[in-house]
Amino acid sequence: MPAKHWVKVSDWVLSSPGQKDNRPGDKFQLTFPLRTNYMYAKVKKSLPEMYAFTVCMWLKSSAAPGVGTPFSYAVPGQANELVLIEWGNNPMEILINDKVGTAGRGLQAPALSGGLRCCCGPSTQWNWGRQKVAKLPFVINDGKWHHICVTWTTRDGVWEAYQDGTQGGNGENLAPYHPIKPQGVLVLGQEQDTLGGGFDATQAFVGELAHFNIWDRKLTPGEVYNLATCSTKALSGNVIAWAESHIEIFGGATKWTFEACRQIN
Repeated sequence: MPAKHWVKVSDWVLSSPGQKDNRPGDKFQLTFPLRTNYMYAKVKKSLPEMYAFTVCMWLKSSAAPGVGTPFSYAVPGQANELVLIEWGNNPMEILINDKVGTAGRGLQAPALSGGLRCCCGPSTQWNWGRQKVAKLPFVINDGKWHHICVTWTTRDGVWEAYQDGTQGGNGENLAPYHPIKPQGVLVLGQEQDTLGGGFDATQAFVGELAHFNIWDRKLTPGEVYNLATCSTKALSGNVIAWAESHIEIFGGATKWTFEACRQIN
């Protein structure tokens, strides 16, 4: 399980003039202590067009009700291109190309097989064949560190959800044959209602986040397990890799040194 060493990133000093600090670039976490509409982090790199993905991260939160939005990805004309959110008393959900933003808006559609529900809204008809939201079996608001992964492929919209290295849910027909669009804005800690903004404090993530990685393919169960157990075989994301140089923080979010899997919570 992960361990946290309480040294603020800014406290690291240069080993000698002109040299970089000696802390590895991925040994850090982000902390979002309050539910606000201004505290967030932005990934400097955007996503390419993707026909499959795996997104993984370490999370720690005791927020209730709902831990909020660990990440959101918006593109021009579509604020909910890819979102992970746990809002109110709803389970955590993954949204893909969700035009009306059903999560957190009180628009509860009928439950479908595979943990899916239909996207609905005042100007949207039921779409039984292509759901935009999947309910995920994560239980993470216990104040302990958890490793989570979600995999998805555009072919048939097949998805899988892993917590602490074990698959806990799967389904299909989640935005099938919709490619994840490129050239958007990737935000950690807030849900975007407009491109790069429109944050709602009630949907903000409260807690700690680390090792946020994205791949443009579906990882195998073994590869996910390697990540959750910090194996020497663990991979870094080939699309987004966790590195301090890739992250900007705003509004009072902080960076602290972090090293996963060193001791029990």
